Amino acid sequence: MHPTGPGHQTSAHRGGIASIAETLTGVAVAAEPITHPHPSTTSLDDDPAFALHRGGKLEVRSSVPVRNADDLSLAYTPGVARVCTAIADDPELARDYTWTSRVVAVVTDGTAVLGLGDIGPAASMPVMEGKSLLFKEFAGVDSVPIALATTDVDEIVETVVRMAPSFGGINLEDISAPRCFEIEDRLRAALDIPVFHDDQHGTAVVALAALKNAARLVGRPLSDLRAVVAGAGASGIAVSRILLEAGIGDLALSDSKGLIHEGRDGLNPVKRRIAEVTNRSRLTGSTEDALVGADVFIGLSGSTVHESCVAGMSPDAIVFALSNPTPEVHPEVARRHARVVATGRSDFPNQINNVLAFPGIFRGAFDARAHTITEGMKLAAADALAAIVGDDLTADYVIPGPFDPRVAPAVTSAVAAAARADGVARA
Repeated sequence: MHPTGPGHQTSAHRGGIASIAETLTGVAVAAEPITHPHPSTTSLDDDPAFALHRGGKLEVRSSVPVRNADDLSLAYTPGVARVCTAIADDPELARDYTWTSRVVAVVTDGTAVLGLGDIGPAASMPVMEGKSLLFKEFAGVDSVPIALATTDVDEIVETVVRMAPSFGGINLEDISAPRCFEIEDRLRAALDIPVFHDDQHGTAVVALAALKNAARLVGRPLSDLRAVVAGAGASGIAVSRILLEAGIGDLALSDSKGLIHEGRDGLNPVKRRIAEVTNRSRLTGSTEDALVGADVFIGLSGSTVHESCVAGMSPDAIVFALSNPTPEVHPEVARRHARVVATGRSDFPNQINNVLAFPGIFRGAFDARAHTITEGMKLAAADALAAIVGDDLTADYVIPGPFDPRVAPAVTSAVAAAARADGVARA
């Protein structure tokens, strides 16, 4: 059933009446400016990072005017009742007449925040606000940061499922492994909206895009490359999976106890499953052992790799030392022996930055009204990112930068098209 009543009633509510806006330098509004009655009694604000974060980085702003009684009667009672009644009769109308179809919940439990580890939900909020800021800044996607005061898997899943009607997508963030895998799997099964753990899949998409171009630079197909991935946490597992999906020749994955292989004792269920599809050479021992003659190294472990190990890799080696803030091997050292070097840092070439992926992936999923994010959509995002580099490919430019204006539109378009091709689109 479609709503009845004046046409302007429909237009007033289409898309919702509120949005999230960043306040990097302040936003001019008609009302009195927000003030902070409790100024800092310390010198924290002498640090520009603290000064920028004072009061948070986000605010809620209305997207329709409320200038007079007529506006008020449409935005709220009595006009809003007609919209509510229509949605009650046809719940799909909520996608058109509320903000839910275009808003992401950025959800964390604060257990794996950046390189800081388990710092708790309160301390995670500056990062979650930052994630919301990036969603808006790079793809025009509204989002709400939500830090949960629980680390119990059942409680997290139940909480997110209960609040899901308010959102069009769920971005899981900074949740420690292996719990993050179960949480994502259960939420994907329970919900009909996109669920995406960025620490896994954002990293994987950007790493694959960069590796595709690095392989093109050295003149070898992915199927001809042997890779070693150090770190079997959320990002290490996801990178390994997407490289296998993309057709990497062989891949060995290591954790703190050495190389993962079938038959190794003490593997959790996630590692047992990845052992079944990796390390076809059945290598044992350490990361360093596997690097002998390897073509690709991808570090996601926080460990250290000695220069001699990079020197022992194949000619035209590719090294992605992605741990932050300290890469597994310093890029200047790696460049003595490797043809292509990438890091997770912005002060070296070839930054593997998740912001290249997640804003456009969600925007593309929203544009297609996809009910999930498929492997095909992630592979399409990686292909789109890789294609932006084009003929400008060099050893220091295998992935575009985060401020390249072509990134979000290219990823958005590719993801939306893949959603339709995969049969998960509703528009």
